[in-house]
Amino acid sequence: MSAEHSLVESVDNLVYEPTQVHEHGIDLTVSAVYEVASPGRIDFGGDELEDADLEPMPTEPRNPDDEFGWWNLEGGQYVVQHNEFLTDLEESLQLQPRNELLARGGSHPSMLVASHLPLIPLSVADGGLRIKENARISTLVPIGADDGGTVDAEGVDSIE
Repeated sequence: MSAEHSLVESVDNLVYEPTQVHEHGIDLTVSAVYEVASPGRIDFGGDELEDADLEPMPTEPRNPDDEFGWWNLEGGQYVVQHNEFLTDLEESLQLQPRNELLARGGSHPSMLVASHLPLIPLSVADGGLRIKENARISTLVPIGADDGGTVDAEGVDSIE
């Protein structure tokens, strides 16, 4: 990652910087996966705005001596939280799913982030998905980063 696009100063709590930081951006890791247990509410004026009830998904070790567990997710919708958080951003950044997540039937929306990393929805294909604790699932990139595509003003990634 070049000095002019260095995002490291704006991202705290990296799990392992040498692996997460690369020339295209910073990979973000998953710290928690939740199921929506009861619905939230959104109204026009905000007087009836209510958070959904989120239940944390448990992890299971794959081997008895594993240090980190795995989320064994069935097909469906979940909510994920990253380990990392943003500090002192000077401009908005693009958050996108990693190709490794997409190729295995998982996805989350691409979005602009300006001040913090929100909880984000995770879609899992019908066949399910296994995600290890601290797995890299997202990449944070500068707006307009040249990664083979372009990111326009609306944050839509398109292939040239």
